[in-house]
Amino acid sequence: MNHNAPLPQATAARPLRHLSEVQRRVLTTTQLRSHGVSPAEMNEQCRSGGPWQQLLPGVYLLHPGPPTSEERLHAVLLYAAREVTASGVPAQPEPGQSHRPVYREAMITGLAALTLHGFTSAPPLLSLDRIDVLVPRLRRLRSTGCAHVLRAASLPAPEEATGVPVAPVPRALTDAVSQLTDAGAVRRLLSEAVRGGHCEPAAIVRELNNAKLLSRPHVVDAVDSLLAEGRAIAEDRLYTMVREFGLPDPVWNVDLRLPGGPHLGGLDAYWPEQAVAVELDTRAPRQDEDALWSEYARKREHLERLGITVVYITPKKLRDGMEQQAAVVRTALMASGDRDPAAYVVVLPR
Repeated sequence: MNHNAPLPQATAARPLRHLSEVQRRVLTTTQLRSHGVSPAEMNEQCRSGGPWQQLLPGVYLLHPGPPTSEERLHAVLLYAAREVTASGVPAQPEPGQSHRPVYREAMITGLAALTLHGFTSAPPLLSLDRIDVLVPRLRRLRSTGCAHVLRAASLPAPEEATGVPVAPVPRALTDAVSQLTDAGAVRRLLSEAVRGGHCEPAAIVRELNNAKLLSRPHVVDAVDSLLAEGRAIAEDRLYTMVREFGLPDPVWNVDLRLPGGPHLGGLDAYWPEQAVAVELDTRAPRQDEDALWSEYARKREHLERLGITVVYITPKKLRDGMEQQAAVVRTALMASGDRDPAAYVVVLPR
């Protein structure tokens, strides 16, 4: 008997044609009973050498042999998710609607989610002994078989990858890193997240900090490398913005000082004639975030008292809205003629 064979029942509550292909191969006890399969028949089908097998408590694979990666993913989600309806069977979609299964309060996370997000440094799904699944903290659910249950006080909004709900990259990274002791593997995953454009360093560090992982030396080392790499990528995008949107050339990476006076701070780009500065806001949320923000605010207030306009740009805005950020800088440059002349400052290479 293969997975295309009919269910062993005479009077099913509903036919299987409304289910997706993978849903026909992986079903729960409740779903099988709704199709007229009794517990005794389930046990008979799962006998040694039988055509079915029980992958997880209450979750059955309707063919012999090893499950595919897709089947394992859906089995884990079926095990962890809350039932969609009182009967445990997803409502039949209207004509033209998607036949994708609906999983409530459960999503794939950790290394499996990173693989689904397209990370080349994450292992293939079939090589994973366990698949991490994220559920609400108060769910009474235990890890078993290939399902490794992780909990969150509040679930993030899931994203979809290959038809299954997955945790956003920062959360999936954090859940993966929490279980890794190999510093090289951690560094490769964090680096790919930024290089591949999946997310910005600040979002990753925020999740790592919330999970209290920044006390681990190999994680701190990887984060330091990540922040340096993230800044380099952001600086390259800033150069691209000036070039592609026809902004006048600034002086790059400079320090400002008052003549014979104190250091005013470093800037990523500065237009001396217009007294306009751009600084990349690459702050990463750590324990000293408030102190770092106060330093940013003090520097900005000091420069603006001297008549220098400071434009702060985050790497995310530069990545997702480069044209809009170029317009902000151009507006500041054009408005310089309407302002009082700025104080004279000394511009030095940084």
